[in-house]
Amino acid sequence: MPFIEESDLLALHKDIDKAQIINERLLDQIKFKNKELKRSKIQRNIFAGITALFLVGILAITSFTAGYTSSNKIDDPNLVVASLDSLKIVESRINNLKRQNEELSLVREFYLAKNFLEKQKIYSVQIQSFVDNNVTLASEALTNTLFVKTNPYYSYSLGTFETLEEAQEFRKQLVSMGFNDAFVASYQDGKRLQIEDPF
Repeated sequence: MPFIEESDLLALHKDIDKAQIINERLLDQIKFKNKELKRSKIQRNIFAGITALFLVGILAITSFTAGYTSSNKIDDPNLVVASLDSLKIVESRINNLKRQNEELSLVREFYLAKNFLEKQKIYSVQIQSFVDNNVTLASEALTNTLFVKTNPYYSYSLGTFETLEEAQEFRKQLVSMGFNDAFVASYQDGKRLQIEDPF
């Protein structure tokens, strides 16, 4: 029958706790982004519907006024100016919808990149550990931050880098800002692999 050391068992429990915390944070971030995506999609659909109705109305008014003008031979320059202003409004709305589409594409690309990074070895700079989870300054929207629970500590790291050199350079910048205890650690699949050489 296999035997497991108590320290190994404790380390396994720590790894499980870390993975659970990371998974919970990722799920919260995904829920938050999904709500944003749904809201943006609804807004986009509403704007598209309003724009379509507006264009139909403009076409109806234009065809009515064109028929009225040609039959009565009235040359009113204000009718043309009003139509051009309406077209500018429609063009502005279309540009706004294009911008929102680009933002949604960037969010999608972010999640694809995040999924890829979780499979790769990454580096981050740990700046602090606390006994209590008292980081009210951290927001769920911080996507370039790692919060890892290592019993009984909560560790906070900044940055996700593909190379050790990038992380070491970022650590130097943090040290120059006063984070003297900052160090570089490597992670893969949400687990810390090791503490890296700071230089």
